[in-house]
Amino acid sequence: MRLFTGRRLAAAALALLVASATAACSGDEQDPAKQDGPDVLRVLAGSEVKDLEPLLKEAAGAVGVRVRLTYTGTLDGAEQVASGGADGHYDATWFSSNRYLSLIDGAPARLSTQTKVMVSPVLLGLKKSKAHALGWDTKQVTWADIATAAREKKFTFGMTNPASSNSGFSALVGVTAALSDAGEALDRAQITAATPKLKEFFSAQTLTAGSSGWLADAYAKQESVDGLINYESVLLGLEGRVKEPLTIIYPSDGVVTADYPLTLLASSARKDLYGKLATWLRTPDVQRKIMTTTFRRPIVPEVRPDQRFGSAQLVELPFPNRRSAADELISAYLNQVRRPSRTLFVLDTSGSMGGDRIASLKQALSTLTGADTSASGQFSRFRDRETVTLLPFSGRPGVPRTFTVPEQGPDPVLRQIRSYGDSLSAQGGTAIYDSLRAAYDMVTLQPSDGDFTSVVLMTDGENTDGSSYEDFAAYYGTTPRNVRTFVVLFGDSDVEEMGKVASLTGGATFDAREGSLSSAFKEIRGYQ
Repeated sequence: MRLFTGRRLAAAALALLVASATAACSGDEQDPAKQDGPDVLRVLAGSEVKDLEPLLKEAAGAVGVRVRLTYTGTLDGAEQVASGGADGHYDATWFSSNRYLSLIDGAPARLSTQTKVMVSPVLLGLKKSKAHALGWDTKQVTWADIATAAREKKFTFGMTNPASSNSGFSALVGVTAALSDAGEALDRAQITAATPKLKEFFSAQTLTAGSSGWLADAYAKQESVDGLINYESVLLGLEGRVKEPLTIIYPSDGVVTADYPLTLLASSARKDLYGKLATWLRTPDVQRKIMTTTFRRPIVPEVRPDQRFGSAQLVELPFPNRRSAADELISAYLNQVRRPSRTLFVLDTSGSMGGDRIASLKQALSTLTGADTSASGQFSRFRDRETVTLLPFSGRPGVPRTFTVPEQGPDPVLRQIRSYGDSLSAQGGTAIYDSLRAAYDMVTLQPSDGDFTSVVLMTDGENTDGSSYEDFAAYYGTTPRNVRTFVVLFGDSDVEEMGKVASLTGGATFDAREGSLSSAFKEIRGYQ
């Protein structure tokens, strides 16, 4: 089971791995500059580079630079940098791409030197037998060919949410550019024209996730999906972890490639540390280590990619050159293109939730109705065509309330959800498992037709009433096994037992005990 934590806890845990124990708090709580020594480079990073942690430990002995990584989502990180929120807290950024960041007004002025470290295109990997059945192991394939097969339901695939992960965003850009025959940067007209074809393409998507690593882990555990759209490095890294190997498809009409630029912030005074690390990362020996341990292509000509990467020529597809076009594309995907979502929120309203805790819950629900006007907030709101069920509980399950957000004019329904959330009150005991079972009963009685269905369980304490975890585990074996529970830890949650719930259902745990409940709810949206 993978444990997903809030930003502050994630920063602390990762600091123990990458830097010194004295750097165990994120910039939200106190200025890291007052904790870190003069040899520490503070980096705001995407989760995609987490696999470089073992290598980065060597930088301290090699060039005298200790790296402290703090992870964030693609859009959250881009907005933090553009707004100046990273200034003084971080010295550099390290995302898989700076393309979206560079489109935000004011962001380029906050960036200084950029050093590309490695390369990995976003591609389609299919089970060997499926690729052979389609004839894609012996001939060139275009995105149009892939779209046709998807429309005809000849295969299924998983992809990350483009509002949460760069691999999903890059795939969406690449597919749209190819299907619209865009010779130049995508614009609104091309996106609108390509939307019908995109709907056909993404009708084959049956697995989603908020990060490329979690997507790969979910695929390796279930393998009921035929393939993945992900980084080449992730697809290669699945070798030995899956029963049936993947055939990697290199579309002949082009791809979008991640180049992982380590980028110095203009506000940083640690340019010398940045320079030492960037130079070291591009040395031939380190580039070979990156290639062999993370399956990414080297960026320097002195190191040739090995045979695992094949001989296909990578044609780069055009990328939007305006933020409005990029945001339009993400919005179209979430609200029109992808399969609709069905989301059930099982919400603890027991007596211990009184005061600030129930207020935090109301605020978190309000955030998902569009009250958060940031880009990440807008993309995490309840989506058009989504069916949302709110099931409050205390000593027993409450009466569920279901809302369906229309594709046109969603605001009235979003206001209804917000009003319902505002009406919640705290009292009584805590019947976690009776309430979780009630949610799964609803799924069983009203099965969805190919929608992305998930359960969110938020509790601030231990189970005090009704059935036990063991009772629920026995019951879960009789339910649809593709419905995951994402657990939000809050207050005095039983961490061990909630981890069992997430592991049992194939979900994940998000820790809001020391952070923002609204942020945890937003993060979960990437997995729904």
